[in-house]
Amino acid sequence: MMELNMDELSLPRILEQARKIHQATSDSCVDQDTVKKGCELLRKCEEMIGKLGLFSLNETKEDICTANLKYILVPYYLGELTEKFAEEDRIEILKLSQAKLKEFFSFCEAMELVPKEELESFVEATGKTFADKRAQKIARFKRQKAAESKLLEIRERKERRGRSTRASALSTPVEFGEEDFDDDDGEEEREAWLTTISLALCKAFDLLEMLKREEEMLLSVRERQSKEGNNELAQSNLDERAEKAEAWHRDAATRSRFTKPAIPITCATFAQDVIEGRAMVSQGHEHKHQPMLFGPSSLVSKNPTSERERIAAKVFQPHYRLPTMSIEEAGLKEMEIMNKWQEDTKKFIEEANISWHTDNRLQKPGEDEDDEDDDAAQDKARAWDDWKDDNPRGAGNKKLTPCG
Repeated sequence: MMELNMDELSLPRILEQARKIHQATSDSCVDQDTVKKGCELLRKCEEMIGKLGLFSLNETKEDICTANLKYILVPYYLGELTEKFAEEDRIEILKLSQAKLKEFFSFCEAMELVPKEELESFVEATGKTFADKRAQKIARFKRQKAAESKLLEIRERKERRGRSTRASALSTPVEFGEEDFDDDDGEEEREAWLTTISLALCKAFDLLEMLKREEEMLLSVRERQSKEGNNELAQSNLDERAEKAEAWHRDAATRSRFTKPAIPITCATFAQDVIEGRAMVSQGHEHKHQPMLFGPSSLVSKNPTSERERIAAKVFQPHYRLPTMSIEEAGLKEMEIMNKWQEDTKKFIEEANISWHTDNRLQKPGEDEDDEDDDAAQDKARAWDDWKDDNPRGAGNKKLTPCG
């Protein structure tokens, strides 16, 4: 149905509808169906413009008819509407929008519509400093404000002229889609469309810079996610193994009520085999740490009986000390030490809580001597306070003062 309607419409009507949708998306948020409809209308405009051959690379802006100037803005409208698509692959949308904006720049450059400052900055985009970028943005903002003011002035001038013509009863009916510019061949309409193209160039340059920065950020995020993909896979494997271990312990706690407790597992390798289902607890596993020997193969794992065999067994030994127990045995020994320490600490705390109130009642040897020392120190301090009261500070130096 949509294709039938577009086939029945003329090129000016299709562009007018697309411009209304573009204006609606700029002023407020619209749904994705409206954006999609606007893009389809603009693509239909591009197809019809190509078939009609309205523009040629051998022409300049002076050679283009006034009525055809508005069709230069079709790639710009399409680039802005494409950017508003809400798709899962945002990077692809950004690339399509940038392609349309660059197409708009290239055609305007061929038509000599792009200012020289923008051309120079576009060529030297990599070697500019922050001060140059700031000056460029300020100049672009001033051009944009000047274009908006000029369009407003043209619109007000047309409204005043329309009121005067209506008052003189000389006005003619205006066809739909041509209410913005009445005179197709007038200088005022040509000036308005050229100003509109200049305003679109300013906005397109700002939009292109924003889309480039967004694409760079999304690409960096995608690269970081691809690097972290292996870590996420490893983390998922660890989570799965942890869930299996928790399920095994939970089931073991349930079975422990009706079964005989098994011998504690002291080997980490055998415990992992039990958790992952490669071994059963009932099989049993006695782990004994065997020190590594680096001597002759005839004496390895044998008990040397003579001094000669003991010396031969120590040949090619490493320069560092070999472990005398496994990690599991060391952990069990540390657990024994900690349990003994906790028991001793609990015993000391209980003794302290029971005997603290009896210590105050029992008089320790030498306590009377401490009391006598305290009384003597108190008497000495009182005598010193009395002496200071009788002899205030500076009492013997009155003759040395000028007023003594």
